[in-house]
Amino acid sequence: MIEVDSSGPVWTITLNRPEKANALTAEMLCDLADAAEAAQEAQAVILTGVGKVFSAGADLEAARAGLATSPDWERLSAAIAALPGLTIAALNGTLAGGATGMALACDLRIAVPQASFFYPVMKLGYLPQPSDPLRMCNLIGPSRTKLVFLAGQKLTAATALDYGLIDEVVLKGSVYDRATALCADISGTDPAIARQIKSMCQPES
Repeated sequence: MIEVDSSGPVWTITLNRPEKANALTAEMLCDLADAAEAAQEAQAVILTGVGKVFSAGADLEAARAGLATSPDWERLSAAIAALPGLTIAALNGTLAGGATGMALACDLRIAVPQASFFYPVMKLGYLPQPSDPLRMCNLIGPSRTKLVFLAGQKLTAATALDYGLIDEVVLKGSVYDRATALCADISGTDPAIARQIKSMCQPES
């Protein structure tokens, strides 16, 4: 249910469980983290999904069985954030709950116009993963982050773009094709130069 294409300089990691809105099982979450950790030599990594939803977050049955508090959520987002290549979340649809962490950890987030964004863990009785509110706050500020986590607001793609949660709404063509186009320059560049430029773009801690 997690497909990895590592055949070229640009890796693609695809969530393929559209009949369940790409909700993540424990096995899928572990496979995602494994793939992210293995992508150290990739010039770029694209995360995307099959169907009309990028991911509904944790599978509800798996969440009740303990997946909601699994350390693999933080393992996944930390692995993506640490990748030296360009990382792009090509959001083919709605992004919800714990799955938000992998997109927040990416360098760029692009989405289809129909996408929406929400993180309803408080209502479900869970805490978010520790890094997720911090990364979101760095993108959209503390007040808007509280709109999502505490006020339970669902953001449209247009609002997410206005807030800075995503970087582009893809109006023509597929979101995956747009992500591939964004990787064109880096895939033909000296990896050492590209990685140094990425490190220069990181905010000072």
